Amino acid sequence: MTALPRLSMLVLLLLVLPGFGSGERLFAPSSEPWPRWERHDPASATTVDHKEWSAFLARHMRPGRNGDAARLDYGAVSATDRAALSRYVAMLAEVPVSTLNRDEQMAYWINLYNTLTMQVVLDAYPVTSIRDIDISPGLFASGPWGKALVTVEGEGLSLNDIEHRILRPVWRDPRIHYAVNCASIGCPDLRVTAWASASLDADLDAAARAYVNSPRGVRVSDGEITVSKIYDWFIEDFGGDEAGVLAHLTRYATGPTADALTRIGDLSGTDYDWSLNDAR
Repeated sequence: MTALPRLSMLVLLLLVLPGFGSGERLFAPSSEPWPRWERHDPASATTVDHKEWSAFLARHMRPGRNGDAARLDYGAVSATDRAALSRYVAMLAEVPVSTLNRDEQMAYWINLYNTLTMQVVLDAYPVTSIRDIDISPGLFASGPWGKALVTVEGEGLSLNDIEHRILRPVWRDPRIHYAVNCASIGCPDLRVTAWASASLDADLDAAARAYVNSPRGVRVSDGEITVSKIYDWFIEDFGGDEAGVLAHLTRYATGPTADALTRIGDLSGTDYDWSLNDAR
């Protein structure tokens, strides 16, 4: 047996093994620092205006109920709305982000990521999943995450760059995964208003609690706990192992979810729904 078939069989085995943790994490983007984005000004009082994004969300977001995902009415987005989003992104691209303080930067990057994701989906709509939008360069690339979509301070940036080379390595905060949105049912909800530096910490905690206590984050059935694949793909951000994931979940869990995590004490599997978070 050659090395390649052995490797293929190993990957296949990892992908089908039962229980928490799978071979899918081998293919998830790792956190890779891009040092030039570490620059910031702790004394800066400059704020970025995100009202255009908040206005768009107010018009088109449909809040979820009983743990269901919040959805966006893509079909109702007009040419005027799309023009407003383009102006907003163009404005963000001109912001000297390296001169902002850390909280203002974080809100900036999260809002930029979510707006770019929205534009990607709208450009391809109607589509059943963001994974079907294959615009990333490279022979084995898929989805939209690898394509440069915006230029900030002279650097072309992709969604992967913003999430995995800026947000994750600079802030090292697992709550980032509750803030960036991949336009999917399985993802933590897209906020109905823009992220703002003034309430960032409280809003991140609220987003974490909302997702952990929803069946998309943690689902309990027949004495077993299934969690979102986010905790597997990015396990390094959640303590590095199953015990770390459990500790993170327990921090934000309430009510029956908290009771189940304590009583059962281990994770049985993972799940994720890549269907578009479309209100229609």
